[in-house]
Amino acid sequence: MAAPPPLPGAYMPDLPAVPEWLNKGDNAWQLTAATFVGIQSMPGLVVLYGSIVKKKWAVNSAFMALYAYASTLIVWVLLAFRMAFGDRLFPFWGKAGPALTQDFLTGRASFPATAHYGAGGKLEVGPTQPYYPEASLVLFQFQLAAITLVLLAGALLGRMNIRAWMAFTPLWLLLSYTVCAFSLWGGGFLYHWGVIDYSGGYVVHLSSGVAGFTAAYWVGPRMKSDRERFAPNNILLMIAGGGLLWLGWAGFNGGAPYAPNLTASIAVLNTNVSAAASLLTWTCLDVIFFGKPSVIGAVQGMMTGLVCITPGAGLVHTWAAVLMGICAGSVPWVTMMVLHKRSALLQKVDDTLAVFHTHAVAGLLGGVLTGLLATPELTSLHTHVPGTRGAFYGGGIAQVGKQLAAALFVVVWNVVVTTGILLCVGLVIPLRMPDDELKIGDDAAHGEEAYALWGDGERFDVSRRAAARSNVVGDQTVDQRLAAMGVRGVTVQL
Repeated sequence: MAAPPPLPGAYMPDLPAVPEWLNKGDNAWQLTAATFVGIQSMPGLVVLYGSIVKKKWAVNSAFMALYAYASTLIVWVLLAFRMAFGDRLFPFWGKAGPALTQDFLTGRASFPATAHYGAGGKLEVGPTQPYYPEASLVLFQFQLAAITLVLLAGALLGRMNIRAWMAFTPLWLLLSYTVCAFSLWGGGFLYHWGVIDYSGGYVVHLSSGVAGFTAAYWVGPRMKSDRERFAPNNILLMIAGGGLLWLGWAGFNGGAPYAPNLTASIAVLNTNVSAAASLLTWTCLDVIFFGKPSVIGAVQGMMTGLVCITPGAGLVHTWAAVLMGICAGSVPWVTMMVLHKRSALLQKVDDTLAVFHTHAVAGLLGGVLTGLLATPELTSLHTHVPGTRGAFYGGGIAQVGKQLAAALFVVVWNVVVTTGILLCVGLVIPLRMPDDELKIGDDAAHGEEAYALWGDGERFDVSRRAAARSNVVGDQTVDQRLAAMGVRGVTVQL
C-alpha cells in the first residue's frame, strides 16, 4: 500500500510554532475577538466621545479615551494581568507579576486559581486552560480592561484635569479592576461561590458605571453653561462610533468562552438580538413620551441592550435575550428620564454621558436577569462550578442572592477605592480644570482644536469675525445684504 502524501507544511504535527496543545482555530478566534474588542475602544469610543460632546471638548474627550487605552496596556503587561488572572494571593486578588518574557507568553494559557475543589478538598474541576498561548489571553483580557477605563471616562468629560486623569488610570486599574476581575473571573471567592458574570456585566460595566459616578462626584460638575447645553458636535460620527461599539461586541461576548464553540455562537447571536430589542424599546418610549425619536436616545438604548446581555450572553435562550433587551431599553430609560430628575443625589452629580444609567444600572439589571434565566445546559458548557443555573431552572432564589451579593461587593469596592485614589491624586494635582480654562476647552487643555474651519486652518478669531460681519459694501453691511436676500435665522452650532 502506498504511503499517504505528506501533510502541507503549515499542518505538520511537529511544526515548531505549533505545539501539541495549541489549536489554531481557537487561537485565531481569540486574536480576532481581541481585535474586535479593541475596535470598540479604538476607534469606536474615541470617535463616539469626540463627536457626542460640544465642539470645544472634542479633542479632550477623544484623548482621554486614547490615553486610557495606551496606559492600560503598559500597566497590564507590567503587573496587572497576573493580579487579575494569576496565582491566588488573597481570596479577591492574584499575585502581581510581569507578563513580558518569552517563557511565560509562549506557554499554554492558564487560569491557575480556577481549579475548583469540593468537599474534603477533592479536586472537582481542574484549572481553565485554553488551547492557545498565554500571549493571546493577555491580549484579550487587556482589551476588556482598557474598555472599562474608557467607559469610566465618559462620566468625567468636559472638566477633568487631563494630568489628574493620567495619574488616575493606572492606579484604578491596579487597585480596582484587578480585584473585580480576579474575584469573578480569575478564580477568586465569587467565582468559586458560583456567581455568574459571563463576560463583564459586573467586572466591566457595573464597575465602570459606579466608579465613573463616584469620580464625577469628587471631580465636580462642568460649567453651568455646559451642563445646560451640551449638544453633540457631530451626530453622524456619533452613530458611526456607536456602530463600531455594537459590531465589536461580537468579540466582547464571543471571546468569553476562550474558544469558537457553541457558547460563542449563542453569545454573539444573543448580543445582537438584545441590542436591537433595547434600541427599539428606548426609541418607542421616546416617541410615546416626547413625540419624536431621539438619535442620542437610540444609541443609549443600543448600549444598554449590549450591557444588559453581557452577564448572560452565552447562557440564556434567545427569547430570553429579547426579554433582556426590552428590560434594558425600559428600566435604564426610567432611571434616566424619571428617577434622575427626582433624586437630589443624581441631580447633584454631573455624570456627563449618564454612565451610571447606561452601564451601572444596565449591568446590575443584566446580572440579576442572568440569575433568573441562565439555563443549566448552556451554563454547564461554560462555567466550571457544578450546579450553577438560573432561578427559573432549579437554581432557586439562592442564585439571585449570589448575584446581588456580588453586585454589592463590586459597588462598595469601587466607591471606596475610587474615592481613595482621587483624594490622593487631588493632594498633588487638581482634579478639575480651572474655570477660566473650562470656558475655553480643548485649546486650554491641549493647545489644539478639533476642526480647522476658518481660512487655511487657523483658529477662529472672534474679533476677525465681528469685523468681517460689520464690513460695509456700498451702503449696506454684510448682515443687511444677507437679510435682504431672505437669509434669516440660519445658525450652525458647533
